[in-house]
Amino acid sequence: MIKFVKASLTALGMATLCACGGSSSQTGSPSTSTAHGTLALDPPFRIASVNAATLAAQLGSTSAGAQLLELAGTPTCGVDFYYIKFWTIGGAGETTESSGALMVPTGAAPACSGPRPIVEYAHGTNANKALNIADITNTSNTEGALIAAMFAAQGYIVVAPNYAGYDISTLGYHPFLNAVQQSGEMMDILSAARTALPGTMTSATSDNGELFLTGYSEGGHVAMATLRAMQAAGEKVTAAAPMSGPYALEALGGVIFFGGVNLGSTEFSPLLANSYQHAYGNVNSSTLPLFSSTYPNAETLLPSDTPIDTIFEEGLLPETALFSSTTPVVAGSAELTALLGVPPTPALPASPQTPIFDLGFGNPYLINNDVRVAYAEDALTDPDGAVPTPTLGVPRAKVEPTFGLRQDFWVNDMRTDWAPESPTLLCGGDEDPTVYFSIDTETMVAYWGALPAGLVTMLDVGQSPPSGPFAEVQTAFQASQAALLAYLQTPAGGGLTPQEAEEAVIENYHTNVAPFCTAAARAFFSQF
Repeated sequence: MIKFVKASLTALGMATLCACGGSSSQTGSPSTSTAHGTLALDPPFRIASVNAATLAAQLGSTSAGAQLLELAGTPTCGVDFYYIKFWTIGGAGETTESSGALMVPTGAAPACSGPRPIVEYAHGTNANKALNIADITNTSNTEGALIAAMFAAQGYIVVAPNYAGYDISTLGYHPFLNAVQQSGEMMDILSAARTALPGTMTSATSDNGELFLTGYSEGGHVAMATLRAMQAAGEKVTAAAPMSGPYALEALGGVIFFGGVNLGSTEFSPLLANSYQHAYGNVNSSTLPLFSSTYPNAETLLPSDTPIDTIFEEGLLPETALFSSTTPVVAGSAELTALLGVPPTPALPASPQTPIFDLGFGNPYLINNDVRVAYAEDALTDPDGAVPTPTLGVPRAKVEPTFGLRQDFWVNDMRTDWAPESPTLLCGGDEDPTVYFSIDTETMVAYWGALPAGLVTMLDVGQSPPSGPFAEVQTAFQASQAALLAYLQTPAGGGLTPQEAEEAVIENYHTNVAPFCTAAARAFFSQF
């Protein structure tokens, strides 16, 4: 059993910046238009301004910030942090105001002004409805600090949405893993940011026309969907680096419903249900309810102003038990019964994530057994090419599934009739218990196997021994993991046994990969 601990040595536990160097009370004029892609307030509000020396000093003031500084490098530029409000469209076509960040490099160094490239970043899954990645003064804004240090402080203009359903958006739900909506929102904030940039206080910095797309976890899926959408629209993307994203959604869904329950599934499931029910109306029904009666309000719980740990503590969601610990028995189908078994299951070979699979079953549980059975029946009728038995090219199901949730995964799976035309890096870690590297990253690379060599690059930061152009990043990641393992066994780290410490490292693996893949993305972008 994994002992749940918060690993304080994670590379994302970094210092947050104060509004040093002249925060602004600047206010803009409300827009008279609600057309998507237009600014709702022009010019945007400047939350904070910090010079390069102060940024370096603040990051270096904590051990975690110093780790980030070592990975990102000494800041070359200062950064102005702007809060953008813009108009976009929800998952069902609703008009909604959304928000996000525009980070503009400043300073006398040649890399900090004049025409500069844009990095557009899509953040990972977050249960906090108040999320504002632009507010660098907020101590919980770790992703904002990461992309500021990694990109903006090195001369990139950074654009990053909060996503519809967060912050000021009144949408009422988040269009989670809705490829069309989220790629559209990425394009909308990019348009709004390009409109805003000339009117900011940092008008000496301008867009040079180079655009890099990246994002982590949920944001990895968003980044890939945005690359696809921008290609379809004929818009230029210089290079892309989706990171640890659930790209092969139908395959990932199959693994989970067959018993390979990923860490975080009880948080992701309500977000998915709410998103897809609004967009497609086919996830939940009175005749086949998705969620157990123990959790009647699960679908509408997230994102929330209540911390996710409090939601678990109050019994509004189970922390880990996605499915019932009682295996459903399907009469006349030993194959289906075996697929639905409590781990270990024949379809899932042993891996570092195997102990986590057991946590996905319990009582009370979140998703009803009848839903598992219906999903698996659909999957056996028209199987995914990657699960449970991989086939050549690992395509998704040949025809659109009939079962609602699986149909939605199929629609939002990235294995559609397209391929990157821009250089693309897919980065992740092979022991990730949240987004499985073999199911998502390796499946996408295999799906695009016929592309010209070098167009798509795959990076496993956990590869041992490190090799290739990203060996330095791999070495740094593995050293960080070893340091975390050792720390957790000390009194200060909790005094865990070696086995408990190993399990805790796996628990934190998905979060710990993020800064190292981000460093790899920057190195990749620097080639172009």
